[in-house]
Amino acid sequence: MCSKGGDAGAQGWMGTPSRDALNGNNAAAAAGTSTSSDGLKLNYYSESCPRAEEIIKEQVKSLYEEHGNTAVSWLRALFHDCTVKSCDASLLLETDAAAGLVSEKSSTRSFGMRNFKYIDAIKSALERACPGTVSCADLLALAARDGAAMLGGPADIPMRTGRRDATESHYGEVESYIPNHNESVSAVLDRFGAMGVDAEGVVALLGAHSVGRVHCFNLVARLYPAVDGTIEPAYGTYLRGRCPTAEAKEDTRDVAYARNDRVTPMVLDNMYHKNLLKGRGLLLVDQRLATDPRTAPYVRKMAADNAYFHDVFAAALVKMSENGPLTGDQGEVRKDCRFVNK
Repeated sequence: MCSKGGDAGAQGWMGTPSRDALNGNNAAAAAGTSTSSDGLKLNYYSESCPRAEEIIKEQVKSLYEEHGNTAVSWLRALFHDCTVKSCDASLLLETDAAAGLVSEKSSTRSFGMRNFKYIDAIKSALERACPGTVSCADLLALAARDGAAMLGGPADIPMRTGRRDATESHYGEVESYIPNHNESVSAVLDRFGAMGVDAEGVVALLGAHSVGRVHCFNLVARLYPAVDGTIEPAYGTYLRGRCPTAEAKEDTRDVAYARNDRVTPMVLDNMYHKNLLKGRGLLLVDQRLATDPRTAPYVRKMAADNAYFHDVFAAALVKMSENGPLTGDQGEVRKDCRFVNK
């Protein structure tokens, strides 16, 4: 998932299981052993907060029923949090001038991200049940998992927990970690490769672009002065209708945007990959996946097989959620996800 301006989903990684390993039980295979090398484990809160995962799932479901785009937001939030150094909820910290902290949310790579106020609602529910127990980093990971299921993606993915929260922002490093929407495939693979992400996993996780939307600000370079030749002509006409001027502003209040998927716009499915094969990739980096020899075979395979796409996505989501977590006595468990504990 590249920075794109508009909500979009989360990216396999080294060790992503093959379909044969996943077939019949993709969720269990994705989780692998109950304890990771970083110290995360399944059912980490079984004694300290037995209903933690259930509370998060209830909140995600309730929010989805009222604000469907929240499920999309959780996927993008997990990607942004985990890709920048560590899955440590540093993304959620607000700017604090007195402490010299600048929020990662203020980075240009975070353009279009939203629904953070509902993270606070989920955290409040957890704090009422188990004060000071469940980390914001685990909240983000579990909300993304449950959000993917609400969007019709893989369900019941076992996810290890035990992450702790950062006490500092990584604002100054966001742009060096988060690929933008115009990156080359090589740059994207290199960026994710540094985290152990392979080409198959990248193609699966960028499939999260099947849901959500993109602001015209990030599209007009492909439309003006002439439509990019890799865009299907009829699709180019549609996009120019959605984004009628090259003067689109980098402003989330600007309602000019285009959907990633016009057929099943709020379903996490392989329509994304099918669209790429037709020249209907919304972002430049999306369309490039369909022609680069390192990624094109996976685009074709996922376009032909939604179950395969879900299998790889499930494993990759788990892998992403475990990138460099803080555990043990590292970091803290924030009481309010927006601020370091006093």
